This record gives sequence, C-alpha cells and structure tokens, in this order.
Amino acid sequence: MDSYSGPSGPLLNQTSSSLMSNRHHTELPLLSKDLAAPRAADLLKSAHAKMGFVPNMYTAMAHSPGLLETYLQGYERFRAASGFTPAEQDVVFLTISFVNGCSYCMAAHCFISDKMTHVPDAVLAALRAGTMIPDGKLRVLSEFTSRLMRSQGWPSQEDVGAFLKAGYTEQKILEVILAIAVKTLSNYTNHLFDTPIDPAFRSRQWSAPTPTI
Repeated sequence: MDSYSGPSGPLLNQTSSSLMSNRHHTELPLLSKDLAAPRAADLLKSAHAKMGFVPNMYTAMAHSPGLLETYLQGYERFRAASGFTPAEQDVVFLTISFVNGCSYCMAAHCFISDKMTHVPDAVLAALRAGTMIPDGKLRVLSEFTSRLMRSQGWPSQEDVGAFLKAGYTEQKILEVILAIAVKTLSNYTNHLFDTPIDPAFRSRQWSAPTPTI
C-alpha cells in the first residue's frame, strides 16, 4: 500500500450521491424493555444494569431479539478476545462506521474513544474527517479494514502484506471480519431507523464529509 486509501473512497461517495435522496426509514418505533419480547427485554434490562441507560440503537434492534443478541455477543467477543488493543478496536469500528456512513455509531465510538479507549486525538480527528491517520500502525489497520470492506472480503496480497508488515497476523484478519459483521448489524439498523443519537453521545455528533470528487 504505497499511497493512503483510508475510509473515504468510491464506495462512500457512491453511497452519498446515489442513495442520500431515496433512503427508506422504517416506521417501527423504538422499543422499551416493557414492550419488547421477553428475550429482547432481558437483554435491554442487562444493558441498563451495565451502562446506566439503554442506547437507542438497542431499542431499535429489540424488534429482532436474534439481531440484538447476535450484535451484543459479537461486540463482546471482539472487545474481549480479538487481541487488538482498545484503541485499535475503536479504530476498526470507526473505520467501518465511516465507510458505511453511520452517524450514530460514529458519535458513539468517538465518545467511547474519548472516555474509555483513548484513541489519540489526532487519530480520532483523522478518522472523523477521512484524512490520513498520523500514526503509521493505526493507519495501516484502518486502511486494511476499509479495503477489506470495499473488496467484499477479497484483499490483495499487497494489502495483506502491508498489514502483516505493520505487526499484525493473518488471524487478526478474521477479527477484523468479526468487527465488520458486528458493525454491519448496527450500522444497517441505524440506517433503517435513523436512530436518534443518545444525549450521552451528542457532543460527538458526526456527518459524512462532503466528497471532494
């Protein structure tokens, strides 16, 4: 990877130009734990006990208990067992959410990055803007994640070579795939629901940069 090819690119630009004016937003309501099916209600109660509030995204996902449970389990597994540092985890999550244009997850993970995983400020600013990440290793991680998405899971040998040279392993490619699966569940749900950003995340609101081409 001789030149930077980070989160922004043809896929994001195409999504912005061709779909922005014709998006469908569901009329399904956000579900409280009192209205959700029993399994989803249990998951919402557990989230409240752990976090002190229930993110709006969870109450959207609650319409499908399988979706909510799969998301929560995959997210927990990636956080606990991917082998990436907390900051690297959020670089991956933010890259995916940027490519998918998910304002909700960008705001949420910027908040998490600020308060919990401590992604460096300059790196976080670059991830929000879709510009070159100043940290070399984190830049490779973000670029590889983006290329894996845009290639639909067919990275080139050059992509993988740069990833390995940065100090990652082929096993970590599978962990990036797990993160892509997890964030696809959340990003697509938020697209469908136009999920309102929770008060906790509003200081980190985000909108996709205007394409330059």
